[in-house]
Order: sequence, then structure tokens, then C-alpha cells
Amino acid sequence: MATPRIAILGLGLMGTGMAERLLAAKFPLTIYNRSAEKMKRLAEAGAYAAGSPREAAGRAEIVLSIVADDVASRGIWLGEQGALAGARAGTVLVESSTLTVPWVRELAAAAAARGCELLDAPVTGSRPQAASGELLFLVGGAEKAFKSLKPVLGVLGRDALYLGPTGSGSVMKLINNFMAGVQVASLAEAVGFIEASGLDREKALSVLVNGAPGSPIVKTIASRFVAGDFTPNFLLRLLAKDMHYVFEEGTRHHLTLQTAAAAAAVVHQAMAMGRGEEDMSAVVEFARARAAAAVKTQGE
Repeated sequence: MATPRIAILGLGLMGTGMAERLLAAKFPLTIYNRSAEKMKRLAEAGAYAAGSPREAAGRAEIVLSIVADDVASRGIWLGEQGALAGARAGTVLVESSTLTVPWVRELAAAAAARGCELLDAPVTGSRPQAASGELLFLVGGAEKAFKSLKPVLGVLGRDALYLGPTGSGSVMKLINNFMAGVQVASLAEAVGFIEASGLDREKALSVLVNGAPGSPIVKTIASRFVAGDFTPNFLLRLLAKDMHYVFEEGTRHHLTLQTAAAAAAVVHQAMAMGRGEEDMSAVVEFARARAAAAVKTQGE
């Protein structure tokens, strides 16, 4: 497919970075976002701002959606003004949101009824990776459609991994985010433990991030915590949503995900402190406050 026309639906932290990459690579780009204000800057840079998902899909050979959850995805694709209503037969549809597997399969069936091919292609990475083209696409669906899309995905990410039939990418993304959530929660509690014990925090964190526990996400969250910068790269409320989807998928496979349950409890308690609109690294602040309260109670 030579220089296909592309539509991006959803201009959050991720979708905006993707749109900027495609514009820089000179792809004809149509954009749609529920809040028109988010389209203004990209429109000034050369993108066509559509008035509805239906209009956007009608102008493209490839339609990519990246929104918050199942509810937002349904709103983008279905209905009289939804993208499916505007997509012509042969259009490749790419759903890069983190969603439940049943909804992805329902959407694939609806796409097939329109003569379109759906790929579920969620991504690993957050805002910096979207802006720099370093995302990893986890793809399920027809392998032929995946191969046709690789030149476009190559602009948006460092790699695209084909995992199998429809739903495979979404399952892998939920497993990925489940493990990420466990690591974020464990680091948060470790920081609380460090401070409660009176250890030198800087030295103790250096042991963790430079030793065996020092995964990429542990290093990233630790650096954001030390900097005191909770500017959203991945919203805490979206991590909470993903953990909920993880439990639903685990239940379908008759699994009890005990570590996921423990991590989700930490995340939800941080949400209750009003940190849902901050970066997920803000969960560390909840764990610190809880540890400090425990120490204070013991001393009274």
C-alpha cells in the first residue's frame, strides 16, 4: 500500500504522538477527537479535522483508534456516526486501545460484516514512546492484513509483533499491564518501607534500580518519584481500568491472579486519594503516606 490515507481516532497522550509521527512522515492524515480543541494544532500542521468518526473513516484506507476503554471504543466505532458506518470495504481497521477481549472479537465481527479487516494492535509504551516512534505493537488478527500494515507501523513503533488470531494482541497487552501494575505497586510499597525503616532513600533506591529488581518500569517510576514529577505519561486511572480488565480475562480462563489482586488494591487506594488523573507513578505517594501513618500510630 503506497502512502495510504490514514485516520486516527482519539487524540489523547498516545494518539497525539502517533498523529505527529505520521504527519512528519508525510502521510495524508485525517484526525478525529471528541473534543475539537485537541485537533486544532494538528490541523494547523496539515491534518484534516473530521467532524465525526464516520467522516474520518470515509477518508482513509487505514483507520486507527486509540481511546481509553471499551465504552469509548464502542462510541468511536458504532452507531450512525461511528467509524464503521463510514469505512469502505477493504479498509484496514486498527484498534490500538487496551480493551476487553470479548469486545475486540465483537468489533472484528462487525468489521467483517462491513467487508473490513480488523487488527487488534495495542501498544506497549507511553507518551514519550508514542512521540519518538518507539512503541511496540502487539497484533492479533489476519496475518495478511498485518503484513500490509507493517510500513505504517514502522513509522509509529520500533517493532510490531504478530501474536495470532483476533484477540491475541489484546490478551498479551492485558498480561503486560498486569505485570507492570504489580511492579509499580511493589516499588511504591518498597519506598514506603525504606522511609519507615530510616534508610537513606537515595542509596536504597540505587540498590533496587541497579540490582535484580531494576526492570525498565521500576527504573522509570523511581526516576519520576525522585523528580517529584507526576505529569501524566500513563494515567493512574487507566492502570486501574486495565487491572479490572485483567481480572475479567483471568476469570474467563478460570484463573485466580493473586498478585494482580494485591497490586490492584494499592492502585485503587491511591485513586481514592484523588490521584487518578496523575501519572501512575503517583501511586508511590499513597504508599509513602500509608507507611508514614503506620509509623506515627506505632509511636503514639
